[in-house]
Amino acid sequence: MSLQRARDLDRSDPLGELRGQYDIPSGTVYLDGNSLGAPLRSIPGRLAEVVSGQWAGRLIRAWPEHWWDAPVRVGERIAPLVGAAPGQVVVGDSTTVNLFKSIIAGLRIGAGRGRSELAVLGDAFPTDRYIAVSAARMMDSPITTEITERTALVLAGHVDYRTGVIADFAAITEQAHDAGAVILWDLCHSVGALPVELDAHAVDLAVGCTYKFLSGGPGAPAFVYVASALQADYDQPLTGWTGHADPFAMTEDYQAAEGVARARAGTPDMLSMLALDAALDIWDQTSIVDARAKAQQLTQFFVDCVEDLPVTVLAPDPATRGNQVSLRHPDAKDLIARLAEQDILGDFRTPDIARFGFQPLYVSFEDAWRAASALRALLST
Repeated sequence: MSLQRARDLDRSDPLGELRGQYDIPSGTVYLDGNSLGAPLRSIPGRLAEVVSGQWAGRLIRAWPEHWWDAPVRVGERIAPLVGAAPGQVVVGDSTTVNLFKSIIAGLRIGAGRGRSELAVLGDAFPTDRYIAVSAARMMDSPITTEITERTALVLAGHVDYRTGVIADFAAITEQAHDAGAVILWDLCHSVGALPVELDAHAVDLAVGCTYKFLSGGPGAPAFVYVASALQADYDQPLTGWTGHADPFAMTEDYQAAEGVARARAGTPDMLSMLALDAALDIWDQTSIVDARAKAQQLTQFFVDCVEDLPVTVLAPDPATRGNQVSLRHPDAKDLIARLAEQDILGDFRTPDIARFGFQPLYVSFEDAWRAASALRALLST
């Protein structure tokens, strides 16, 4: 693969014009959007408007006028990206907190069906495992790695954070349902990267972050999906005031709100929420299907550029590879550090994995070529 080929692909790229809407330092090749997405240029202006026009301009009145319904309103903007009909996604809290809420709620639903076990599948992200262990201890639920007739809840990650391999979403969901279990998907490495069909596969619960491929910003709020059919039974443990049916009545006892709003807990971080809202504007200009098509081209182009190097591609099949290419090499940590010295940013995962994330809305084919060429030079010395 040549630089000329990369430039030819960039010239014919229908998404290429979107790159200019992101604020990336000149000369930097940013291949770490699977950890933290690059910011859109519109976000500082939007936040300035929120601070001066809403917070300073309207003070407490900004809550009913602009802010109170933001968790549900922003959730409705994420819903199409995960294949969800309206009324099933709410934004707020962190991924870890939302996992805790949904694991407990799922185990409670399973307990009502006479089941107790929590099945954690695959190489789950550490926070998923940590929270699963804690929640299972609180619920006195055994943790397993297999789905059986005793399984109350199945926790699975859609894309493996180390390798980039996409799990068999349909098959795992079907297996969980056939066993009578509730399924909870972690979408952190798939939302904004590839089509997710929650409703089509009758998924029960899902959680995802927004600071990776959605570019919501560092610490941006996560989201929860609760299928309409399960919302009345979604008995989550963090019964904070914003999830109350009538939060301003200040009643003594808790009564859960109707619908997905019952997944809310405490007062949301509104500046982060509205930065995310601004970041989602880019999806009004393209589709997740088109973004995925380019990402598959990008990752395969990069793989073709490095296939003869002394590295192991951990997800060689583009059909089951997310928007990252993970390469195994004994000196992966050093390689990532030396690439960073050249303003080529990927990241390292222990013990020997170099990860390169390809957000197709701002990564170009020339970026992929430059990263591969720099890697080739390092491995030749």
